[in-house]
Amino acid sequence: MVELNINAQGFKTITINKYMTNNNSQPIRQAQSEKSFAMPLVIAIIALVVVIVGVGYYATRKQPQTAQSPASEKTLEDGTVVKADGTMIKPDGTMVKPDGTMIKPDGTMVKPDGTMEKKEGETMVKKEGGAMMAKYTGTVLAGESAPLLDFTKADYDTAVKSDALVVLYFYANWCPICKAEFPVMQRVFNELSTNKVIGFRVNYNDDQTDNDEQNLAKQFGVAYQHTKVFVKNGQRILKSPEGWDETRYDTEINKALTQ
Repeated sequence: MVELNINAQGFKTITINKYMTNNNSQPIRQAQSEKSFAMPLVIAIIALVVVIVGVGYYATRKQPQTAQSPASEKTLEDGTVVKADGTMIKPDGTMVKPDGTMIKPDGTMVKPDGTMEKKEGETMVKKEGGAMMAKYTGTVLAGESAPLLDFTKADYDTAVKSDALVVLYFYANWCPICKAEFPVMQRVFNELSTNKVIGFRVNYNDDQTDNDEQNLAKQFGVAYQHTKVFVKNGQRILKSPEGWDETRYDTEINKALTQ
């Protein structure tokens, strides 16, 4: 600020106060100062918000859950796992169902009545009264207690040596009577509750007949397809070439079982 003074002698003096500023410049400097202070503050607030949001996201994000056994399962002292439905898994892998059926690791199934069945492709094993019965390798065509199998000589020889009734059906794949009657035989075997009967479908004079089947037909003097032959204790007890219905099958099988 500049001051002009006239002293007593009439001389003019000029005083410049360097500390005085123009009143108009003060608001400009103040605004600039406030602006310089506000920018870092805004940036800091934004950074803080980002950090808070990030922490909240990771804190609330669903974490992978560690696989746990259902609360309803329990493990016994011997390592057996008991599932919610009552099924037990033993340490060796054997499964015991609630109804008492046991399934072993090799696929063997032991039913509550002691019957044992094992199916590996075309294999069937049965057990009765604690004694292991023969193992059959032919394709199972029908029946559970009483299996109806596709003929193999090994299975037939084994069956004949047992005390079971062996039922042979000589079948030709070109024969309309055979195609109509054999499903009847399958239904009968599916309904049999005895394990004292074993059936075989034996190919006869068709493109699937092998030498063993031809020899078997000759042994029993079979001259026609759809012929039925019953064998018990190694002896033929019946031969019938006519067609049968379910009633005839049931009648003849029950009669043979009592002989």
